[in-house]
Amino acid sequence: MTARIIDGKQVAEALRARIAAQVATLAYKPGLRVVRVGEDPASVVYVRNKDRAAAACGFDSATQVLPEATTEAELLRVVRALNDDPAVDGILVQFPLPGQIRQEAVINAIDPAKDIDGLHPLNAGRLASGAPGLVPCTPQGVMHLLAAAGTSVQGARAVVIGRSVLVGRPVAQLLLAADATVTMAHSRTRDLAAECRRAEIVIAAVGRAELVRGDWIAEGATVIDVGINRGADGKLVGDVAFAEALPRAGAITPVPGGVGPMTIACLLENTLKAALARRG
Repeated sequence: MTARIIDGKQVAEALRARIAAQVATLAYKPGLRVVRVGEDPASVVYVRNKDRAAAACGFDSATQVLPEATTEAELLRVVRALNDDPAVDGILVQFPLPGQIRQEAVINAIDPAKDIDGLHPLNAGRLASGAPGLVPCTPQGVMHLLAAAGTSVQGARAVVIGRSVLVGRPVAQLLLAADATVTMAHSRTRDLAAECRRAEIVIAAVGRAELVRGDWIAEGATVIDVGINRGADGKLVGDVAFAEALPRAGAITPVPGGVGPMTIACLLENTLKAALARRG
């Protein structure tokens, strides 16, 4: 058996098309504002792609670029102004930030109703308690990919490798909300291989290149690889040894081309959700 490849680009494109169709029915354009501090090359590319995707979906989108030397107080003033702007539905402050600015302070300053990254403590608390709110984009993308793969989450045994507040923990909470039986694991879990072999769904989000070997994967399991690592040859690889897992998994995401394309699509989905919630 060879696993079916879950095409993240295709799933993201379909999601963006659904978003654009819904935006076209609205009497207003959802307002998205991105703030970028400095010229981090990866951030520049990501924000440019986000701008194109937002425009294609009919959003009112704009990016504000601040100098690398911007102070924390100056950035917080920009965030507060966006909080108060009625035309703005979603705010994204692009990370990483320069060393003089605390990421936590910026996250806490964003209006939770406009927090399309889903990182504000209020939104994190809502997710943990099962209340509706804005969910981090990558975990939300993982759930879309599971649905696209036709994977039945309800009652399934799932293992999440990685406990970060950005991916691992929110993914586990989303899986629990979908009635999966979830095991949280990480790089220090005893006999991690055995935990994986018991799972019908494996979410790898630990940030270690090819940590998960092919013989760790149960026959027919769905594998979502969130990791993006630079291999010894310079190529991008995931947290799962893809070639080894391919003959055993039922469905698997590639790296690149799996989870990555979902992030911007889910950012736009969150902006639309925020707009509908704010404007009725």
